[in-house]
Amino acid sequence: MKIVLLDKETLGSVDLSLFAQFGDFTAYDITPKSETLNRVKDADIIITNKVIIDKFIIQNSKNLKLICIAATGMNNVDLDSAKKEGVEVKNVAGYSTTSVTQATFTLLFTLIGSSCYYDQYVKSGLWSKSPIFTNLKREFFEINGKTWGIIGLGDIGKSVARVATSFGANVIYYSTSGVNRDHKYQRKSLNDLLENSDIISIHAPLNAKTDNLIKQDEFLKIKKGAIILNMGRGGIVNESDLAYAIDNFGILAGLDVSKTEPINSSNPLLHVEQKDSIIFSPHTAWASKEARERLVKMVANNIKNFIKGEE
Repeated sequence: MKIVLLDKETLGSVDLSLFAQFGDFTAYDITPKSETLNRVKDADIIITNKVIIDKFIIQNSKNLKLICIAATGMNNVDLDSAKKEGVEVKNVAGYSTTSVTQATFTLLFTLIGSSCYYDQYVKSGLWSKSPIFTNLKREFFEINGKTWGIIGLGDIGKSVARVATSFGANVIYYSTSGVNRDHKYQRKSLNDLLENSDIISIHAPLNAKTDNLIKQDEFLKIKKGAIILNMGRGGIVNESDLAYAIDNFGILAGLDVSKTEPINSSNPLLHVEQKDSIIFSPHTAWASKEARERLVKMVANNIKNFIKGEE
């Protein structure tokens, strides 16, 4: 078996040596579109995180038998073409739940505690010069007693709900699929959730039902001072409308994703006037060391099971 990993750099420093047990393994740090076919044309198995495997690549890879996506989302592979050509496609799921949950609270705590402001206040020497022992210029609130609205109550949403509840939050949710009926938490319409929540976190996939889900009309319903955390996909939230809401409606935002990644330098969210009201992470919520190790093991298991099935 010839196995090719196209974007090793997106997996960080995790050990990839276990792939060598299956055959001739080659890993490329990154793969530009112009190089994809040249690198996979003789491969039996392709491993990709975000490199696009389209119809052209699939049809011109003569030995291709399996595409392993090192992620849950499968939108970077032409699934119809793969099926037509008899190429199996396997993704992985569930590896990042605890990592994303932790990252959700990291962004939240940084926002509500004005952590960046207070850290700089101390490091700048201003605290050393203060006539009093504390600084209360930036108010913060407790999670206890607040309403936390979750958009997308899948595995990650439920994990966040459990932790939020442990802090004393009242958890409500909106089902983006329309079929989730978790009786442990109150299910609400999107409008009701937006109007009543102090904290809103998004843990949904991007699809026809969630694309541009939160835009100007929705921001008008959100409480002044409420926090919105997008841990799903950038396209779920209209970025121009969010930027306007931050500067004009007093909304705070924590974002791990953007519609285009890496984020465009012209993105209005990078140019808001209320810069302390927004915090970013560069799509790292999924990527704790442990999560990446689980991911690689799950990809390897997909390859192992495929080979067993071929024998």
